[in-house]
Amino acid sequence: MHSSLVVTPEGLPLGLAAVKFWTRNKFKGTTALKRHINPTRVPIEEKESYRWLENMRQSTALLGEPVRCVHVGDRESDIYELFYTAHDLCTYFLVRTCVDRLAGDGQHTIADEMEQVKVKGVHRVTIRDAKGHPMTMTLEVRYQQMTVLPPIGKQNRYPALQLTVIHAHERDVPPGRSGIEWKLLTNLSVRSRAEAIEKLDWYAMRWKIETFHKILKSGCKAEDSKLRTADRLANLISVFCILSWRVFWLTMISRCAPEAPLDAAFTSDEIQLLERAVSDSPLTTQAPPLLRNLIKVARLGGYLARASDPPPRNTVMWRGMQRLTDIQLGYELALNRSG
Repeated sequence: MHSSLVVTPEGLPLGLAAVKFWTRNKFKGTTALKRHINPTRVPIEEKESYRWLENMRQSTALLGEPVRCVHVGDRESDIYELFYTAHDLCTYFLVRTCVDRLAGDGQHTIADEMEQVKVKGVHRVTIRDAKGHPMTMTLEVRYQQMTVLPPIGKQNRYPALQLTVIHAHERDVPPGRSGIEWKLLTNLSVRSRAEAIEKLDWYAMRWKIETFHKILKSGCKAEDSKLRTADRLANLISVFCILSWRVFWLTMISRCAPEAPLDAAFTSDEIQLLERAVSDSPLTTQAPPLLRNLIKVARLGGYLARASDPPPRNTVMWRGMQRLTDIQLGYELALNRSG
């Protein structure tokens, strides 16, 4: 399944805009074909990576406002046909590159041109190491707009495009670990250091799709499903996608919009059951109603809600939602018996 998740700049997941199911039997022999044929000369429609183009078209059509969309992808989406598709749809893309493409007059590459670009700013980011300890790193940021050419075998089909290249390299990398190095390509304009950093922050949102898939696989146990037909499996995973999105949304709404109305996240029955099943803690007494109930769900999933604890994450949220669903089911069965 190849899915496209809609995320706001603040990190709030709004749902899936496109989903593509396929089987690799259809593309059997594609890897072996690379030994005899230049992959750049194979039509994109015959490649497995064609799903990137299909999802871009489906997402753009569903959202209805191409100029408000930025399609973010990792190095697997570094496909020239994708760049042209975005140009054709009048939408935007931001991808991490793995191909050093021809640029300018075709006598040099993107890397050659970027070597001549001076550092235009620095950006400090805080991440956590393998043991969870915070650490601050300094990135040198360079950016440049240039003419990017299609692969030689496809220059008759696709025109050259004016794109912006953004490079972010970590300064003074300590021994024992590899440094951060991002090479991004976009059709968005970048005229200042602030706009370049904005694009880096947008690309960082790409990790949200990995979190969504973690909930889908670990929370909903999608990979443990054993159904007899592909259609049934696709239908089941489609339902799991909705559940996974809701858990992810509940986790992020408390951070992005804690003042949102309570009924935006819970039904009236769920609100009543949470009030009766989980008592208020000192941490939640003065919290907004939505945040207070989200913490109660997390406490059902094992969250301790201590003053020093970080905000609840997806694991305790999906465990809490499972318990809340069981409580609601028992409550409804009890009502039916008493009636």
